Amino acid sequence: MPDFLKKFFPVVYRKSTETGIESNYCQYDNQGLQLFTSSLYLAGLIATFAASYTTRRLGRKLTMLIAGFFFIVGVVLNTAAEDLAMLIIGRILLGCGVGFANQAVPVFLSEIAPTRIRGGLNILFQLNVTIGILFANLVNYRTAKIEAGWGWRLSLGLAGIPAGLLTVGAIFVLDTPNSLIERGHIEEGKAVLRRIRGTDNIEPEFQELLEASRIAKEVKHPFRNLMMRKNRPQLVIAVAMQVFQQFTGINAIMFYAPVLFKTVGFGDDASLYSAVIIGAVNVVSTLVSIYTVDKIGRRVLLLEAGVQMFLSQVIIAIVLGLKVKDHSEDLGHGYSIFVVIMVCTFVSSFAWSWGPLGWLIPSETFPLETRSAGQSVTVCTNFLFTFVIGQAFLSMLCQFKYGIFLFFSGWVLIMSIFTLFLIPETKNIPIEEMTERVWKQHWYWKRYMDDDHHDAEAAVWNKVRPADGNGSDPASQL
Repeated sequence: MPDFLKKFFPVVYRKSTETGIESNYCQYDNQGLQLFTSSLYLAGLIATFAASYTTRRLGRKLTMLIAGFFFIVGVVLNTAAEDLAMLIIGRILLGCGVGFANQAVPVFLSEIAPTRIRGGLNILFQLNVTIGILFANLVNYRTAKIEAGWGWRLSLGLAGIPAGLLTVGAIFVLDTPNSLIERGHIEEGKAVLRRIRGTDNIEPEFQELLEASRIAKEVKHPFRNLMMRKNRPQLVIAVAMQVFQQFTGINAIMFYAPVLFKTVGFGDDASLYSAVIIGAVNVVSTLVSIYTVDKIGRRVLLLEAGVQMFLSQVIIAIVLGLKVKDHSEDLGHGYSIFVVIMVCTFVSSFAWSWGPLGWLIPSETFPLETRSAGQSVTVCTNFLFTFVIGQAFLSMLCQFKYGIFLFFSGWVLIMSIFTLFLIPETKNIPIEEMTERVWKQHWYWKRYMDDDHHDAEAAVWNKVRPADGNGSDPASQL
C-alpha cells in the first residue's frame, strides 16, 4: 500500500512511483522491506526450540495458548507502529507465535486423529492457513481503498481476530492422550482417548500409547536420539521436505504476489485483485488434497504436482522473458491473464501436494520418543529456508529477472526425483507401526533399521552420557 511504503519505506515508495529510474524487476529490491517480511520467520525459527520443550513438558494445549499470547501482543504493536523498529518488533513477536503454533498444532492433530482420516484431518491445518491467506488478501484489497491513509493499520489490526480465536480455542480443547500419558497423567489420558474416539473399546490403542510412552521416557535426550541411525530416514525426509517446500518458490509468490504482478505491469488494484484470485485457488486446491490424500496416497499427489509446477514455471519464465523488459511493461491484457492462469496452475498443484504434505508426512513418521524433537527440526528447517527465500526473493527478482522462475523449476525437478526414489507411502498406516510396515520394507531406508546395530549404538550413547547425570555432556549443556 502506498501509504504504508511512504511511512516506513520511503526509498521503495520513491522508486515505485518514479518511472524510468529503476528496472521494473528492481523497484522493490530493498533489504529493509525484505527484513520486515522475513523477520517473522527468523523469530519463528528461534522460538521453535523453546516450543519443543513446552510441547513435550507442558503439553500441546499450553503451547497453543502461548502462541496465542504472542500473536495478540504482536498485533497490538504492529497496529500502533510509529516507526520501522516498532513494526519489526511486532513482526518478531508474531513470528514467535507462528513458531509455537506450528510446533504444537500438526502434532496435536496427528495424535487425536483416527488412523483412517489422519491425513485429511491434518491437512485441515493447511486448509485453514490457505483460508487465512485468502482473508488477508481480501482485507488488503478493501483496506487499500481507504483514502485517509490508515488502511494499513486496519489491515494489520484485524489480525487480532484470528489471534483471539486461537487463544480462546486453546483454552477449551483437551490435551492429547499421547501428551497426557507421556507426562504421567495415565487415567486422564485414558478418559480423553475414550472421549475423542466416542467408544469404550479403546484398550488396544491405549496399550500402544502406554508402550510408546514407556519407550519415550527412556529417551533422556530426544535431540541426540534423533541423530541415531534408526531415525535417519525420518530426519532426512523431514528436513528435505521443508527445504524443497520453500524452493518450489511458493512463499516467494504468496508473499510478494501484489509486488510480482505490479512488476509485470498490473496496476495497484489489479495486483491485489490477482492476489485474491490466487488465495481462492489455494483454498479450493487444498480441499482437493483433503479428499484424495487418504485415498490415492501421498506419493501420487507429490509426483503429479511436480510435473504441473515444473511446466507452469517454465511457461511463466518464457512469457515474461519475451514480453517484460527492464523499462517496458509490454505484457498486454491477454498475456497478463495468461500469467495469472499459469501462477494459479502452479499454486493449485502446490496446495494439494507440497503445501499440506510437507507438514503431514513429518508429523506422522516420527516415533513418540522423538516426535517433539523431530517436529522442532521440521519447523526450524522450514522457517530457516522461508527466511532465506523471504529475505532474498526481491533481490533475486532484480538480478535473475524472469529467470527466477527457471531457478525454482530446477528445484521442482530435483524434489520430484527425490520423491520418486526416497519418499515412501504412509497412507492408512498407524503411527506406531511405521517402523515395521514402512521403513523396514523400503528398498533404501531398510538398511538403517538393523536392530543389532541400534543396540550397539544405544550402548555407545549410554556410555558417552555421564553416570552422575550432571549434564556435562554437550547435548545437556545445549
